[in-house]
Amino acid sequence: MLLTDESVTAPSYRTLTVKAFGITDKGRVRPANEDQFLCAELTKAMRIWQTSLPEKKAQFGEERGHLFLVADGMGGANAGEQASALAVVAIEWFTLNTLKWFFDSKGPEAQRVLAQFQTALRQADARILEESTEHPELSGMGTTVTMAFQLDTQLCVVHVGHSRAYLYGDGELYQLTHDDTLVADLISRGELQPEQAAQHRLRNVITNVVGGTEAIVNVQAHALNVRAGDRLLLCSDGLTEMVPDAAIAATLRAELDPEAACTTLVAQANDAGGRDNITVLIVRFDPWDPGLDTRSNG
Repeated sequence: MLLTDESVTAPSYRTLTVKAFGITDKGRVRPANEDQFLCAELTKAMRIWQTSLPEKKAQFGEERGHLFLVADGMGGANAGEQASALAVVAIEWFTLNTLKWFFDSKGPEAQRVLAQFQTALRQADARILEESTEHPELSGMGTTVTMAFQLDTQLCVVHVGHSRAYLYGDGELYQLTHDDTLVADLISRGELQPEQAAQHRLRNVITNVVGGTEAIVNVQAHALNVRAGDRLLLCSDGLTEMVPDAAIAATLRAELDPEAACTTLVAQANDAGGRDNITVLIVRFDPWDPGLDTRSNG
């Protein structure tokens, strides 16, 4: 799925063009793919029923928001796939029907948007728990959710689990999220060295998921500014368990196109063993250029 902004007359507050691509792959070991991802654009729309003017029946506002999401499901049988799908659908519904996303990207309203998306994840959590109760064979199913909402230069990141969000800028890769895992908690408390994590027998123990057997413990939320030239990476641990951060940074440095970079990273994860499902979503922020700003899907 390839997403770029549609050409419109540029408002004074709009300074960035967004181009994004996501891809998911079941890897070389797992029998099915339990990952999901989403690239979406939010617009103000007007559908005209009748008018005496010779104008389009559907008109769209200049302000655009973008929502990006990666979910890595877990559970027996098809439960993981269902959990991640339920989370995506619940967040889509919340975004369409509840989220108040129109705000001044230079103002303090980003904190309000973060709070709303934290609520969205809790609603997704309740939806998955409800489904588990109604269908005992799905008991315990859960999913990670790592999502980002962008409006011009403002980026809101909300996270539960061990999928990750990174920002690549000025030639450096920065991890924006903290893994909700036992090993990450041990490292943060100084009880384990980072270089020991990859071989730790409990490295795959997740301490916080959407769904599972109890309500979400914590929803991480961050607001930051992005600049032209920055890139956002959302990914499941099928990438980060196979490809080290240094190699991810090198790929982003070499491949400016989001689709090419996603394809390369998935290939690298599979070449390293592909032990899990692999989902990679990359967003590139460019200077606003209405002459080059068109939408396409692929």
